Amino acid sequence: MPNFKAKSIKELSLPFEKDGVSFLFKAYNDKITLILTRVLEQSFFLQIKREKDVFIIKADKHSKPSKIGYLQKALKIFKENFCEGILNEAFGLKNNALVEQTPFIVKDFEELLLRLEKEEKIYIEIGFGSGRHLLFKARQNPEILMLGVEIYTPALTQVAKLAKAQNLNNVLLIQSDARLLLSILKRKSIEKIFLHFPVPWKDKAHRRVIGEAFCKECARVLKGEFELRTDSYEYFDFALKEFLNFSKPQFLLKKNENLEISSKYEDRWKRQEKDIYDLVVWNLDEIKEDETQDFDFEDLYLSKKGIEAFWGQFEKKSMKRKDYFLSFRNLYQSEKGFVLKCAFGAFNAPSHAYILFGERLKFLLKNPLKTRENLKALGELKQILKEFS
Repeated sequence: MPNFKAKSIKELSLPFEKDGVSFLFKAYNDKITLILTRVLEQSFFLQIKREKDVFIIKADKHSKPSKIGYLQKALKIFKENFCEGILNEAFGLKNNALVEQTPFIVKDFEELLLRLEKEEKIYIEIGFGSGRHLLFKARQNPEILMLGVEIYTPALTQVAKLAKAQNLNNVLLIQSDARLLLSILKRKSIEKIFLHFPVPWKDKAHRRVIGEAFCKECARVLKGEFELRTDSYEYFDFALKEFLNFSKPQFLLKKNENLEISSKYEDRWKRQEKDIYDLVVWNLDEIKEDETQDFDFEDLYLSKKGIEAFWGQFEKKSMKRKDYFLSFRNLYQSEKGFVLKCAFGAFNAPSHAYILFGERLKFLLKNPLKTRENLKALGELKQILKEFS
């Protein structure tokens, strides 16, 4: 991550703007100073941390911009205008160039949703690995967007290279947890979802992709079919039982069916003469929930005394519920009010946010994603804050 070290920081006279970089205001506590920074369309925090007689300046890790060049430019402008005695700097680009530049990979959900708005038909493959099946489907269906979701960077970069080499313009990839991805998609927006040879997690069923929440999201976003292909009968049986919780699901069950394309894992299992199971499910009745919920804090206002009382009771405190958590990380002072940094949402895909306690409460940077877990966590936050308003 780009950063530099300096012996001293000049007085911060903010706001300050130069060469398209704006430093808007600072928020601080006894350990860290945050500088709200804007470069073109992206806002983020620079972080100043003092260690003995040295200041370390870098991005706050939970707000860093998706374009690393924006951060580098902001650090350069800040160094030249507010710092003295530069000891060292590390502005080198560490991210894989393909991940930064390729049109096949999107960096965040905001960019993804904009791209998906233009598509009429979308297939999703979860955990595409080497990409054999995903690329085959893309070649087979040039009119359909193949959206691949994967958590491993090497898989993303390799499949992006293959898509580029094969001139497949209907491939789009994102690095994400699949459960979080589904939660931000529009209802009835996806034609098919493929999940081929997921990790069975035999002794840790809670880590499986498929579960109650996942099945509900499939029902919400799917127009057509969900397809599981696995060498694990236990996983196959587990998934079948989860989908049987719907009122009128329809299934197609197959065993040892040969597909037109085979993944490297499937080739391995076949050499070992293992059975392969297919579960195709459709006609899932959607469990409708209130989609009008939002993250506004209404007319909630906390005085300085109220904020200090809240922090005195909840400083560094975390609350774990059945399907979500809420954690209070840091509180900063600023001329615009206090800034609360908190984490919340799903355990497997936590969100981080900065809330400004000014004339009214509002999110800095950007609003969190409207996932079910985020809504529950922030609903609890509202109730807590009302006690101190």
